[in-house]
Amino acid sequence: SKSKFSLYFKYKTLEKATNFFDDLRKLGQGGGGSVYKGLLPDGKVVAVKRLVFNTCQWADDFFNEVNLISGIRHKNLMRLLGCSIEGPESLLIYEYLPKRSLDLILFVNDATPVLTWEERLHIIIGIVEGLAYLHGGCGVKIIHRDIKTSNILLDENLTTKISDFGLARCIALDMSHLSTGIAGTLGYMAPKYLMRGQLTEKADVYAFGVLVLEILSGRKNSVYIRGLSSVLQLVRLLVPMIMRT
Repeated sequence: SKSKFSLYFKYKTLEKATNFFDDLRKLGQGGGGSVYKGLLPDGKVVAVKRLVFNTCQWADDFFNEVNLISGIRHKNLMRLLGCSIEGPESLLIYEYLPKRSLDLILFVNDATPVLTWEERLHIIIGIVEGLAYLHGGCGVKIIHRDIKTSNILLDENLTTKISDFGLARCIALDMSHLSTGIAGTLGYMAPKYLMRGQLTEKADVYAFGVLVLEILSGRKNSVYIRGLSSVLQLVRLLVPMIMRT
C-alpha cells in the first residue's frame, strides 16, 4: 500500500533483492545496522538498511528516521524510498549511491584516487547546504546529531548526501534549544552539548568543523589510538605557532 512518502515494501521482496542479505552485497556497517545493495524486480538498484531490534532505543530510532525525513527533499540529503516492518527485522530503503561513504574515500589506503582540492570544496559546500536546509530551510529545525564522515555519502558526481537520521531531533523554529539525552559519536560532539545536554544546531556545526578538518587533512579525528594526537589536538597546537609566524 502507498504511504505518504513512498512504498511499504514486502520483506520477502527485499530479502530476494539483497540475495538474502549476502555478505557480498554488504555496503557498510554502522551503529544502526548493516546496509546492503539490492536489486528490485523492476531493475532499480537500492540500498537496504537492516535493523535488528534488540533494544527499544533502536525501534525508536527507526521510527524517528522514517517520520523525520519521509517528508523532506533536498539534493544534499539521502532520499528515503520506503520501509518494511513486517519481517523479523525492520528495513529502510534508500537511493543507492555508487561512491559510498566519505570515510572510505578519505581514510582507506588502497587504490582509491586522492580527492582534488576542488572536489573537497565541492563536498564541503554540499554538507553546508544540506545542514542549512535541515536547520530551518525545511520549515522546522532538524538537528542531525551524528554528522561524521561515515554518514556523508557521495553519488557518482561526488554530490554530498547526508545520511542516517536515527539520532536526529526536531526543534520548533522559535525554540532556542532542546533538553535531551546526549547522543552522537565521540570526537565529533560539541563540549557544551556534552556538559549541558542542551541541543542546538551548534552541535551539528561543531561536528561539521571537525569534518572539514578531516577532509582538508585526510586524517581521521581518532580519539581511541594511544600515542597519536587527534586532528583537533594538532590544530590546537599548530594554530598558535602559525599565528606567531
